[in-house]
Amino acid sequence: PETNLNALALDVERKLQNKVLRVVGKPDLAVKQVAFLPGAAGSARQIQALERPGVEVLMIGETPEWETVEYVSDAVSQGRPKALLILGHIQSEQAGMEECVRWLHGFMSSIRIEFVAAREPFWLPMVNTQH
Repeated sequence: PETNLNALALDVERKLQNKVLRVVGKPDLAVKQVAFLPGAAGSARQIQALERPGVEVLMIGETPEWETVEYVSDAVSQGRPKALLILGHIQSEQAGMEECVRWLHGFMSSIRIEFVAAREPFWLPMVNTQH
């Protein structure tokens, strides 16, 4: 259902338990269509996804900040309805790796295969409110 960028970002952050989600775009941007490119698909593919008609938001794992981030920042300054959610490489691919283990079990029963979760390496500093 239609939402705004801020609500979408909060929902993604909560559902993925993402502590370091980064967002480019206006918080009140109306969002109807989101494209998703996990991992590091490359700026060319990311920008191509953003140029598709109707796509307001692109959710990605990571990108060179001087390319896709600047493309979206420029689009926003031009008044175009574009935004970017940067999940982080691990957060964007981990569920797919869990599924890969299930898939491999389907035809490789003689080999032990298990999923080993990767920890999010990034953290946000906490503000000390005590004086």
